[in-house]
Amino acid sequence: MSIWSRHWPALAMLAMALTAALPLFAPMSHAEPITRHVEWPRQWDGRALRPLAMSAVEQRFAARFPGAIARFSDGARVLVMRRVEAPTRMLHPAADCFRGLGWRIAHTQLERDPQQRLWRCFEADGVDGQRLRVCERIEAVDGTAFVDPSSWFWAATLGQSQGPWQAVTVVESL
Repeated sequence: MSIWSRHWPALAMLAMALTAALPLFAPMSHAEPITRHVEWPRQWDGRALRPLAMSAVEQRFAARFPGAIARFSDGARVLVMRRVEAPTRMLHPAADCFRGLGWRIAHTQLERDPQQRLWRCFEADGVDGQRLRVCERIEAVDGTAFVDPSSWFWAATLGQSQGPWQAVTVVESL
């Protein structure tokens, strides 16, 4: 048995994986952040929104983000809203951010809210005993919604979804 016949399945899988990853290495035409005034909502689900300041780390991230980012409180929850102008890998799952900050993620599931919008939600446990419930979704201008950034990214990259998009992450204490 030749080396090729023994290893062709693994080599074929490697070739497919490299082909799938090629768009990630292509130069992005939207590498510069887009600075545009965004008219953020004044209320969310019937509750008035109050703008919150971003931390220095959030401000540095927002400076490179292809769109705009803002934080709000509705009195009970914190909402992070991102207007996304172009497909980007800088829009990633909230669970990844929380894990990166040392939180433990549990009970990830899809849920519908009272308005029948679909969200990806999870619980996050912090090292200090703090517990949060986090839900997120991405919505296109035509109303098409995504509950994970990966499916949004590929739909946007392949022209199956048109922007700008609004990504919303809702965080509340448990």
